[in-house]
Amino acid sequence: MPAHPGPAGTSNSTTGNTTGKSGRSSAKGWRRTATAALATTGLAAVALGVAPVAAGSPDRTSGAQGDDVSWDIKAADVPGQAAAANPAPETAGSTEEPADLTSALAEVAELRRQSAELAETQAAEQAEIERRAAEERAAEQAASRSAERARKPAPEAKADAKPAAEPAAAPAPEPEPAPAPEPEPEPAPEPVAPQYPDNLDGWIREALDIMAANGIPGTYEGLHRNIIRESSGDPNAINLWDINAINGTPSIGLLQVIQPTFDAYHVPGTPYDLYDPVANIVAAANYAWDRYGSIDNVNGPY
Repeated sequence: MPAHPGPAGTSNSTTGNTTGKSGRSSAKGWRRTATAALATTGLAAVALGVAPVAAGSPDRTSGAQGDDVSWDIKAADVPGQAAAANPAPETAGSTEEPADLTSALAEVAELRRQSAELAETQAAEQAEIERRAAEERAAEQAASRSAERARKPAPEAKADAKPAAEPAAAPAPEPEPAPAPEPEPEPAPEPVAPQYPDNLDGWIREALDIMAANGIPGTYEGLHRNIIRESSGDPNAINLWDINAINGTPSIGLLQVIQPTFDAYHVPGTPYDLYDPVANIVAAANYAWDRYGSIDNVNGPY
């Protein structure tokens, strides 16, 4: 539809005003979106770079709302926005705005990453706290159940329960075998009878042992001395000429003993024979003990 004719410059002014309103509307929507994104991450809102239009600019018009200054969004710097047909000339410093916006978006991304890591760390710590708390509760419950079981008395056995089988009696120990009888001690060997030589020395020694057993005193020297004087050591010596011979009882043997004296002083255990040298010595020593106190005291005929 053809535009209505008007004063000179009206058409251009109207066209620029329309373009300015469209740019301000887009800028307001973009600013609200960016502000909401920044508020979500807890950051301060980043001011959007806009270029004020000079008062004498052809794009400045007096709108119905009575705006004194018209703001023109740089549409070329906003993704998805087309540049205005007659862009307003940029003021000084406008070339730094894209770099500032990229840096702000990078900071937002970094903060989001750090926030996610912090959330993960807090979630892990919270899970560890809950796990430990659960373990402590489980331990307390187990201890409580153990204490409760300890306090409860043991259930009484049922009356009809079968009595426990008595343990089988241990088999009686086998009797120990009787100890073998100790062997009887062998009888002490009988003392071997001393052996005496069949001579004057042997006869005197054997006579001394018999005299000691019967308590008859006398010594080897006393016996030997009297034997040599009476018979010269001959057991068969006999006196046929002295008074005893005249009386019919001659002196016989080593110590010249007559039969009546032998009969009176014979010592049991010796042969009853006047000619036996040992029996003759012992009987004579027994007679001398009774008459003189010992054969040792006899020094001549007796």
